[in-house]
Amino acid sequence: MEHYGLYFWGFLAIYGIVMYLLSPRAQTIGSFFNGESALGKSISMPLLTSSIFISWIFAKSITNAANLGAKYGIVGGIAYATYWLCIPIAGLAIYRLRTKFGARGLVEFLTTHYGQWAAFAFSAAILIRLFNEVWSNTAVVGGYYGASGSQGFIIAALLFTLITLLYSLRGGLRGSIMTDVAQALIFILLLAWVMGDILPQNTLPTLLGTGDWRLEAGVDLLLVAALQLFSYPFHDPVLTDRGFICEEKTMLRAFVISGILGFIAIVLFSFVGIHAKLIGLTASGNVPAALAGSMGTGALLVMTVVMVIAAGSTLDSTFSSLSKLVGRDLAELLGKNLGAKAIGVGMIAMVIFAIFGNIPMFLGTDILKATTISGTMVIGLAPVFMLHGWIRPTPLGFHLSFWLGIALGIWLVLGGLPEFLKIGEGDSAMLLGVNFYGLILCVIAYWLPSLWKNR
Repeated sequence: MEHYGLYFWGFLAIYGIVMYLLSPRAQTIGSFFNGESALGKSISMPLLTSSIFISWIFAKSITNAANLGAKYGIVGGIAYATYWLCIPIAGLAIYRLRTKFGARGLVEFLTTHYGQWAAFAFSAAILIRLFNEVWSNTAVVGGYYGASGSQGFIIAALLFTLITLLYSLRGGLRGSIMTDVAQALIFILLLAWVMGDILPQNTLPTLLGTGDWRLEAGVDLLLVAALQLFSYPFHDPVLTDRGFICEEKTMLRAFVISGILGFIAIVLFSFVGIHAKLIGLTASGNVPAALAGSMGTGALLVMTVVMVIAAGSTLDSTFSSLSKLVGRDLAELLGKNLGAKAIGVGMIAMVIFAIFGNIPMFLGTDILKATTISGTMVIGLAPVFMLHGWIRPTPLGFHLSFWLGIALGIWLVLGGLPEFLKIGEGDSAMLLGVNFYGLILCVIAYWLPSLWKNR
């Protein structure tokens, strides 16, 4: 058993050393916050594509995809993969904001068109999102070293956090992008290995024929994802920060390609859960770990590597986005240009989030909620970024739409919503109803003040 454990802890140590060495030291503000090279050159399309692709293959996403595959069959896999189609949508929206309205960043854009308080409210939503990204990814890694709450679970999660924090402090966004390339290559190779083990045991028609295309059998979750496509990406700076660091057309191509690749990767990984269902493996909160564990130490080690790579690529991007938000965007909102000191302020924010961002991990919070609930809370962003210019922008319209979405998301968490809001009888019936009716209300709330202003 001790020999068995050495492989896992040894890998985590080696992973940390390699990532630290691959992360170049960022010596300029442009490198730390914008991912520029040491010579000030913007990121290339291949680098940006691989960075977006792997940064959005969260460890929690892989786990959720497999869990939903086990629960709903291919319907669950496609439902969850649908979220990745928001990447091309975000790319198109950001392209329009940059080329037509001269946007240089979402916080700056909101300040210009909707006022300082709108930018503060948006930044608060981003901070909540980044907070969720810390615990939801470290908890997945910890789950491969022990049961939730156990000593191995906690030590692995905290050690993984420390490893990622150290190389993120060293390289900022540039370091995140450069390590993303290696992480993407390793992930693709290991995904191929996993598929090579699962696919020969099942025919493709068998895998694709699982599930039932009924509302209560996972289609309700698919519709939730489809409704959130137009709002979900905008509260994730891991994605949107990358929309402003290179030329517009280069950015758009990278967003489209990475979104399609991400969709395919998530559907493929849902096959892990479908396979587990087909062989009668007892469902659990972590189907990939359960399936790998049943296949022996080698398979479990490979799955551990996959999860650490996926979680690391997301967590380092989370830290780099956090540093930019606090060190530059929020400072500028307060009327302060910190100059080179912005990097130090950003580093302090990284350390604080690394510590406090793990608190929900200790409490055992459901990682699927980090996606579905936060996605509901920000449905009010859809009209702001998608309809800007088509509808005359007003600060009141922003706040009515934004805070209505937040209120609905909180109400959904607390419970007590009227039953007539449900659409269907499935597990996501209320979630679907809130998102459907809520999105309509948010669009109306955004639109009405512009009508009054035009009178």
